[in-house]
Amino acid sequence: MNERADGTEGAGSTSQPVRHVAIIMDGNGRWAEQRGLPRHAGHRAGLESVRRVIEVCLQEGIHTLTLFAFSSENWRRPKKEVSLLMDLFLSALQGEVKRMQANDIRLRVIGDRSAFSRKLQGRITDAEQQTRANQGLLLQIAANYGGRWDIAQAARKLCEQVRDGSLAPEQVDESLIASHLSCADQPDPDLFIRTGGERRISNFLLWQCAYTELYFTSRLWPDFDQDAMREALNDYAGRQRRFGKTGAQVKGGRTPVS
Repeated sequence: MNERADGTEGAGSTSQPVRHVAIIMDGNGRWAEQRGLPRHAGHRAGLESVRRVIEVCLQEGIHTLTLFAFSSENWRRPKKEVSLLMDLFLSALQGEVKRMQANDIRLRVIGDRSAFSRKLQGRITDAEQQTRANQGLLLQIAANYGGRWDIAQAARKLCEQVRDGSLAPEQVDESLIASHLSCADQPDPDLFIRTGGERRISNFLLWQCAYTELYFTSRLWPDFDQDAMREALNDYAGRQRRFGKTGAQVKGGRTPVS
């Protein structure tokens, strides 16, 4: 059963459109192990789920889709698995560019690329350049990404500006920090989806998800299809997003006296 992060049903319905969906694609390895297959077979199967989710996003007019492909902590996995993941990333970048072009999808990779091979870095740059003029869905792939890294790199840039005198410390506020994060030009995620049954955000878009609606499902990522994606969107549609306000304020009623 799919439910809210707090295990309760949403109160009322949201009038907020889904502009940005963020997904942790969890369960590829377990999916493969359940079938007696090597773990990398699950990662390959998960590519089809990526295509299915993108299809729904295009149909629903969603502007941004951010997928957590490889976290900064995933380097701790077995070397063979990491190597196969890098190979899959390379081949997927090469194979999917034509599909992205045909569907007016723009690619952006967020994260620390310096740890990747020169070949992979070059392939990422090429794919971004080839799709840069597309005006439809923005597909953001978080690779060697961590929410803490993102905040730290933003803080580092601000410190450098303070050091060179172009910025005063008292000018640093939330909006300035946000403007230096990896996806500063995009709205914060409206909906966060995690497959695989785990109920945590695992260092993904920590700053950006402050008011994001969380949705967890036990489905393993390779089993997450169009119907599952629409189920998540329908669940979101039943939420009431208050952003610190009362339910009455959101509905247009009077603020209750405390």
